Amino acid sequence: MTALAGIEGYLAPQGLAILGGFAATAEDDLPAGTRTLLMIGPDGPAFWPILTASGEWQDGAPDPVDRWSRRVIGRIACDLGAKALFPFGGPPYCPFFSWAMRTGRCHQSPVRLLVHDQAGLWVSFRGALALKEDVALPPPPPSPCDSCDGKPCLAACPPRALTGAGYDLPPCHAFLDTAAGQDCMTKGCAVRRACPASVAHARMHEQSAYHMRQFHR
Repeated sequence: MTALAGIEGYLAPQGLAILGGFAATAEDDLPAGTRTLLMIGPDGPAFWPILTASGEWQDGAPDPVDRWSRRVIGRIACDLGAKALFPFGGPPYCPFFSWAMRTGRCHQSPVRLLVHDQAGLWVSFRGALALKEDVALPPPPPSPCDSCDGKPCLAACPPRALTGAGYDLPPCHAFLDTAAGQDCMTKGCAVRRACPASVAHARMHEQSAYHMRQFHR
């Protein structure tokens, strides 16, 4: 049985964390011999300074975040004798959404986005590790939404583009072009920021601004 703490020791210096995992089955269509799949994502604000100090960020070439993820998670996978899988580089793309739900640590939020027990609405994945060993995983806690007082995500979107009814893309983009929309452009989506579970895992504003620029070109 592979110890989870040992794997975390490879990830933490890179600003990465295990955001969930599950025991693989024959129906999962994973690489041959996979016994455990671990979902890997940014470890809160620790991630961004490490990424932006990297050669991938500074060389001016496209897709620095994906290239960094492929190098770093790929190297960790090699060290562990595992296979690295990524949510980019397809098609075909790996089913990260369904994998996230399989972990029991991600749930559908009131605004229908994935919400994580620790990362809240800031949850994102840079890759996954398919291991040939069994890894003992702690039981997942309940959804943070179950005990959320008032569910502020439902009323946080200024143009009401992201609500319990779902996501309406055109009003979102139109709002981001306004002066009022610069708060979301520079600090990240107001709905994600409103999630109480997101607070301890908050992104640096520079990270949110980068991703918002990629989203709203």
